[in-house]
Amino acid sequence: MLQPLMYESIVRATLLEDLGRAGDVTTDSIVPAGAVATARLSARKDGRVAGLEVALSAFRLLDPAMEAVVEHGDGADVPAGGCIATLRGSARALLTAERTALNLMGRMAGIATATRTLVRAVDGTRARIVCTRKTTPGLRVLEKAAVRLGGGSNHRFGLDDAVLIKDNHIAIAGGIRPAVERARAAIGHMVKVEVEVDTLDQLRELLELPVDAVLLDNMDPDTLRRAVELVDGRLLTEASGTVTLATVRPIAEAGVDMISCGWLTHSAPTLDIGLDM
Repeated sequence: MLQPLMYESIVRATLLEDLGRAGDVTTDSIVPAGAVATARLSARKDGRVAGLEVALSAFRLLDPAMEAVVEHGDGADVPAGGCIATLRGSARALLTAERTALNLMGRMAGIATATRTLVRAVDGTRARIVCTRKTTPGLRVLEKAAVRLGGGSNHRFGLDDAVLIKDNHIAIAGGIRPAVERARAAIGHMVKVEVEVDTLDQLRELLELPVDAVLLDNMDPDTLRRAVELVDGRLLTEASGTVTLATVRPIAEAGVDMISCGWLTHSAPTLDIGLDM
């Protein structure tokens, strides 16, 4: 669960970017300082709500007394045209914070909706849908939370919370074995190690080493199935590469534990959400 301390700095920075050096000159010149208004936050397309609390924080940074009646909270599915929440408070705050709130919420809801689609596509298999570090700079905490709200799981949050040995690490180290041995010698006992492999021969070599998970990169479903059989439950198996709505089900049916999708956080379309007075 996201705590306000985790996202308030993002919301503040985004509001400040919009307010610039003179504030909201349009709203401040048109709307009286004491004016009160009611606004309806609604989805213009079917989707999964995510980022509502983040959006509300934008309004409440400008009007701490802003009231909200929530009809579809974070993690809920909302139909096209459905009301997410009704807001009442300072008219200036509603208008000034509108774009910041909708930008952040639309981004998060789009990611959650895309994740929901993939999660439903693999229903009945053992596979979990996970995200990657391919996130928008500065927004990782929000985008990772959106994946969770969509029913997915998170891969590592950064470079510091797990070891992921990829092809370039292996090339520089001179092979899988020296790369794993160096990593194991340097890290603490609580840090897990995952290694990327491209072939079944690399996988066979990896199975002799002390690792926790294997990233099976760009393998077709038949090769994935053979890889899962080779692993035989000894490691967590993760499939990655060219994962789409059309390919995700065959990949899941190969028996992997996880399917990672970078596009969930770098290319998911924004969910269209509107604010109407």
